[in-house]
Amino acid sequence: MSERYQMVDMAETGPAAVRTAFANQVAYCRANDAPVTARVVAALGALLDQPATDFARRIADWDGMPLADALPLRAAGGIHALHLSGAASELAPIYANADDINDAAIVAGVVRRHEAALLPWLDGPPQTNEAGRSSNFVAAMLWLVEQGLPPRFQCLEIGSSAGINLMLDRYHYDLAGVQVGPQPGVMAFTPEWRGMHPPQHRIAFESLKGCDVAPVDLTDPAQALRLKAYIWPEHEVRFARMEAAVAAAREKKPDLVHRNAADFVEAELAKPQAAGTTRVLMHSIVWQYVPADQQARVTAAMEAAGSAATPDRPLAWIALEANRTLHRHELVLRYWPGGDAPQMLGHAHAHGAWIEWLANP
Repeated sequence: MSERYQMVDMAETGPAAVRTAFANQVAYCRANDAPVTARVVAALGALLDQPATDFARRIADWDGMPLADALPLRAAGGIHALHLSGAASELAPIYANADDINDAAIVAGVVRRHEAALLPWLDGPPQTNEAGRSSNFVAAMLWLVEQGLPPRFQCLEIGSSAGINLMLDRYHYDLAGVQVGPQPGVMAFTPEWRGMHPPQHRIAFESLKGCDVAPVDLTDPAQALRLKAYIWPEHEVRFARMEAAVAAAREKKPDLVHRNAADFVEAELAKPQAAGTTRVLMHSIVWQYVPADQQARVTAAMEAAGSAATPDRPLAWIALEANRTLHRHELVLRYWPGGDAPQMLGHAHAHGAWIEWLANP
């Protein structure tokens, strides 16, 4: 398989698009210091040459858009789950990044023997709930306070997965020396900071509530294992964060409901907003999975609510999402009244390792 990233239409379908999706994922993994995940994805891609199982045939004949659907990561998540559970010990050399082994043959054998367990992994997009992304949300909130919005936030999140970012009020942040949150906190984040530090303010949280079309209960070991399976094995710090999040959820579950993004946003925006609070919609690496009709409904609901926002009851929209043309993740914000035009606050690592702050004070 090619290891060069190919520029293609995200909406492309068909067998050629499937092959491109796997080749691009291999290239992306290698470029992001994930050689083991690259090996697994490449081995899965090799199944396309002669698809001999229902699992391989379903991938080869994918009905949807394989790039937008993150098809390679769906399949890789299933393989990783088998490794994590100990159900497929023959995968251990690959996950140990051993040399001189036949990755394709090992993965093909695992697929043959565990096809019933693997097929459901193709039914939904990967859920990559990552606490490190919350640093972006907090930095954006500091910037909003600098613009004069109330420093007490009522947070709404779509695509919350397991609700890990709904517990951001329990974490501590060191953002280029700007300290936010309890110390030591359930988790502590010190992302590499590029550019000027964010504004320094005290912020508080009125509430944090989120939704997901397939919410994950971190207190259920089987569901927690599924979420861990989507973490690339190279990212050891993310496994430690996941364990901390599981412990935090056992102490107090995040406020998470089973609902699609549009229904959730419309319903929550219709509720009264307390004076002196900033209501904020936030989401990270999820917009691409929201159907176009729901994207339109969310946008319309936010703009309608924004037109009625007041300085004492403002509304904001914080998004950390992938720019798939420039291949980077962008922190973009809108707020009402007064800032309805999108404001680029910065670029960021997808898992919170660094933030490049571009905003003016």
